[in-house]
Amino acid sequence: MMADSGPEEIAVIGNTDLTSAELENNIKNTMVEIEKWTSLLRKMEISVGEAEKRTGKNTVNMQEIYTVYLIETRPVDAVTEGIIPAPDSLWRRYSEFELLRNYLLVTYPFVVVAPLPEKRAEIVWHKLSADNMDPDFVERRRVGLENFLLRLASHPVLCNDKIFYIFLTEEKGWKEMVYETGFQAKADSRLKAMNAAFRVKNPDKRFTELKHYSDELQTVVSQLLRVRARVADRLYGVYKVHGNYGRVFSEWSAIEKEMGDGLQSAGHHMDAYAASVDDILEEEEHYADQLKEYLFYTEALRAVCRKHELTQFELEMAAQDLASKKQQKEELVTGTVRTFSLKGMTSKLFGQETAEQREAKLQVLEQQIEEGEEAVKEKNTESDEFVKTAWLDIEHFKDQKDRDLKEALISYAIMQISRCKKGIQMWTNAKECFNKM
Repeated sequence: MMADSGPEEIAVIGNTDLTSAELENNIKNTMVEIEKWTSLLRKMEISVGEAEKRTGKNTVNMQEIYTVYLIETRPVDAVTEGIIPAPDSLWRRYSEFELLRNYLLVTYPFVVVAPLPEKRAEIVWHKLSADNMDPDFVERRRVGLENFLLRLASHPVLCNDKIFYIFLTEEKGWKEMVYETGFQAKADSRLKAMNAAFRVKNPDKRFTELKHYSDELQTVVSQLLRVRARVADRLYGVYKVHGNYGRVFSEWSAIEKEMGDGLQSAGHHMDAYAASVDDILEEEEHYADQLKEYLFYTEALRAVCRKHELTQFELEMAAQDLASKKQQKEELVTGTVRTFSLKGMTSKLFGQETAEQREAKLQVLEQQIEEGEEAVKEKNTESDEFVKTAWLDIEHFKDQKDRDLKEALISYAIMQISRCKKGIQMWTNAKECFNKM
């Protein structure tokens, strides 16, 4: 075997595509382990009860207005004989939710961590406020933050995290505990991740396809949200124009004796129809927020893919370094230089090394090769474990995504059908008013 062939084979081990049978077997084995874990939701009720606007000084000692959210928790077994005790509660800012998620992303790189609701309203129809202090937006964000906590609490891995539990139950000292974990020092820089993405030689096609899928999913969901926003703009205009019917019928009724009552009643139906659009579009925002969650989930998918690329790149670099050391050993033993190097030119100019010098270098290389083989073995194990756990979580995410988006789209269709029926009912009522004239 050539000196550089062994490590190349080792470098592929951590990235070998599993057969469908092997993957299924791995998933089943891991699912047995998951069943041993207990979801936090089985022990605790979690909700974000309300939001409150506050004022205070920021890090640069300037006055600012911000929103805090009330997290309420209650042990499930505390509810006995119909008596519901008061929940434990604490207030958290949006930035604290961000800190929690950043910690989870670094600590569990193989998990598709649920996204937070948007910090500022994006892809909205023109009548909807983009102000992050707008009461309607704050309420939707409250719902989104509660959903975020429930996602974490129902996840088989994240639900057992100590920092997450303290986030829910202890108001003071939480931030200090997060920073004490040193998660920030473990975070991979974007430059490092980009370098790995471009230089990795043996990418796992499943993760490559997943990255492409996340890009495409982001595009289609973004387009869908933009179409919905344009439709909402036009729908708002159509409904409000019906208010003109109401005004005209009311003015007309004032000059008619026999037809007056019928025209007046029809006008009231038109006014009610025009006013109903605000509630309709507010309900639509609920479904838009569900779509936005998966728009933001696409970045979480890419984060897992980037971590895999980095893991694979480190494995390949370790294997490449090992191959280089083995080649140096072979050249030292045989006295032949296979590739051009400064070392080879130096030997030709100043003569060969003594036997003692070669022996000393050989001992150093053998030690480095031994350490290199151990490093490659360790990176292989790390890569194998990452692929196994990450792919299991990705399969879990896919099932969740299919369920959630199917339910959201069906509910949205039902809402549109209901809206159309209300329009038919309004014109049916108007027709009856005209019949009575």
